Amino acid sequence: MEENGNKGVAKSRGMSGMNAFMRTATGAHAPVASAAIGPVHRIDIIDDIEAAAPIWRGLERDGAVATPYQRYDFIAPWQRHVGRRLGVAPFLVVGTDSRGGALFLMPLGRTRIGPLDVAGFLGGKHANFNFGLWSHHLLPGLGPTELTDILRRIAETAPRVDLLVLTNQPLHWAGAANPFAKLAHQASPSFGYRGSLDQDFSALATSRLSSVQRKKLRKKERMLAETGPLRCWRVDAPQDAARVLDTFFAQKAERMAELGVADAFAAPGMRDFIAAAATERLADACPAIELYALSVGEAIVATYAGLVADGRFCAIFNSIIRNELAHESPGQLLLVDLVRMCCERGLHTFDLGVGEATFKQLFCNEAEPLIDSFLPLTPLGRVAAAAWRVHAAAKGRIKRSPAIWGAVQAARKIRGQMSDVRGQKRPSSSDL
Repeated sequence: MEENGNKGVAKSRGMSGMNAFMRTATGAHAPVASAAIGPVHRIDIIDDIEAAAPIWRGLERDGAVATPYQRYDFIAPWQRHVGRRLGVAPFLVVGTDSRGGALFLMPLGRTRIGPLDVAGFLGGKHANFNFGLWSHHLLPGLGPTELTDILRRIAETAPRVDLLVLTNQPLHWAGAANPFAKLAHQASPSFGYRGSLDQDFSALATSRLSSVQRKKLRKKERMLAETGPLRCWRVDAPQDAARVLDTFFAQKAERMAELGVADAFAAPGMRDFIAAAATERLADACPAIELYALSVGEAIVATYAGLVADGRFCAIFNSIIRNELAHESPGQLLLVDLVRMCCERGLHTFDLGVGEATFKQLFCNEAEPLIDSFLPLTPLGRVAAAAWRVHAAAKGRIKRSPAIWGAVQAARKIRGQMSDVRGQKRPSSSDL
């Protein structure tokens, strides 16, 4: 990679592909070789998260359109603890105007897959929605011509990338249209699920839960209370965060073993990432990941975690205890209380991430279509993009077929049961 005296800032090119002096993360800039198409005057690639922090936080401060999964406080610890271990190199695409002001930042990471150099959104599978950070002033002027020009200039900028794999992109976020929906794309294999909130939680609960459901929940709550005092709370102290996370990781490991699938939370660096994101700004009451728990006496029986931005709560993971108390649906009880707390905070939207599950229908009754973009930047990338599209489409067909998807889940469960026979403890009941 070529640099121009500042760590983390890669070579930038104008429309003609000629080398240009770099606009660095400290704000200094120099002339661009030639005029660009549209309002984006130049494209820079930054390969260091911290070097990009001033630009990144500046866009956030100025109200750029972005999901909480692309916020600096979420991505920085992910890259530090997980991405680096996976061999992901930051590939942060920054577009600036003629005055050097940042117009957008795409927080991508570059990896080598066989002969391919592929870039996709940082955050891995724990980033449910991917959108980048876009200035409100830029989005209305971005059409297919301008976007194609941006892609061409990315292709001309070192280091080389053959293919952009941009998955799980919402068509809209915070009222703004996704610019990449104007280019070639296809439906993601799964939907996101969200629901509108009401400051009057009682009214919301009445509209979303039947009288029979509310009666059952009250009964389950009474049954749990017979075991010990109930407490539902949002974590606000480091010692509580450590206790809740220890409980979550243990409960999630048991659940994944039951399902016969790999525990993504056991991957190297994952615990450190989540702990950092949940505690680094906890003293300021604005951690990247908020933690919630329901306890019965001294035992934590359910956990939830989520991200908050622009009036929306995005749930990112949850767990429940795996003993007889699971029969009283502690996860569902915590979910209801979590929604209540979100209503009291004045949030307007609640989502339970990507993927289908029956319990999501309680408060997230709106399916949110997502798109995937496989955008080639080289001839080799064009060949790979075609294969990627076919694979993603096949995955979507499997998930949308109840018979096939049911068979996949059954096979996973059998695999989990076989693990039990080899000496692992089998969990007792299912989530929610």
